[in-house]
Amino acid sequence: QVQLVESGGGVVQAGGSLRLSCAASGRTFSSSTMGWFRQAPGKERELVAAISSSGNNPYYKNSVKGRFTLTRDNAKATAYLQMNSLKPDDTAVYYCAASTVGWDSAYWGQGTQVTVSS
Repeated sequence: QVQLVESGGGVVQAGGSLRLSCAASGRTFSSSTMGWFRQAPGKERELVAAISSSGNNPYYKNSVKGRFTLTRDNAKATAYLQMNSLKPDDTAVYYCAASTVGWDSAYWGQGTQVTVSS
């Protein structure tokens, strides 16, 4: 069992930055792929970034490449999403997820709201 708690959301002006944190409890964090998803009003949840247990070759959605950076600290059982040059289109509820077998069987956090004003 893994419990995930996100923090770091808020309201920021376009061009600003936020850092989201996802703190995990449970034994499987270090072996889990970690992902950040987001869901904007009226839209489906989408994968924004993901990082393997080793931390190598993280995946980024094209629209956030060069602006978002996903890292993990296995010793602290925490994943971080640094978001720079934020745009109004980045406004959404951001969810952290952890899985060892695929996103359909992932553990999810409660979500944190990110609002980017123009």
